Amino acid sequence: MINDLKSVVARSQATLVEDMIGAVALLVILVGGLSLPGLV
Repeated sequence: MINDLKSVVARSQATLVEDMIGAVALLVILVGGLSLPGLV
């Protein structure tokens, strides 16, 4: 089972990086949107 997980991660490493970048972008948008009322 561990070998299966390692092979899945090795095959989908590019998409994992893209998913992490997307998640970070969503968090930045969320924090930015929540802090806007405090700036106005």
